[in-house]
Amino acid sequence: MSEPPLRFTEPPAGHADWLADLKTRIHTAQQRATLAVNRELVLLYWQIGRDILARQSEQGWGAKVIDRLAEDLRQAFPAMKGFSPRNLKYMRAFAEAWPDEAIVQGVLAQLPCYHQIALLDKLPDPETRRWYAAKAIEHNWSRNVLGPTCAMIERSPKKLASRSTGFRNFLT
Repeated sequence: MSEPPLRFTEPPAGHADWLADLKTRIHTAQQRATLAVNRELVLLYWQIGRDILARQSEQGWGAKVIDRLAEDLRQAFPAMKGFSPRNLKYMRAFAEAWPDEAIVQGVLAQLPCYHQIALLDKLPDPETRRWYAAKAIEHNWSRNVLGPTCAMIERSPKKLASRSTGFRNFLT
């Protein structure tokens, strides 16, 4: 048997404002928690990539560092996804592309992992990736905006910004 729905009298004065404030605080806390988790994961993936680079440098070509690590992590964390050889190669590329931990902890920690992959896959040099990362943060671009935007532009951001186009206004 289900209980009948509660019947309330008219809410007291100020209840609607209080409820709106609570909803805002809950939403803000959820966003902060998501950003904190993302920041930690981005740093973890960068550290794993850095460690892979170091191991590969020490052990030399043919040591199968990534394949061995992927299998070891799969066995250690069978229910966890994200440590396939392909993803570990992205982590390696991520650490190689961004050797400065301060940039990773600052700017890049604000972007989800799929944004990082789009920047790595679509853009050839660090200056251009850094520019697009900043614009993605500034304009809150989704991955669906960032990926095609990077793919469309083969010029440097400075050349793009110097052109008088409507697209320039969208980017800046």
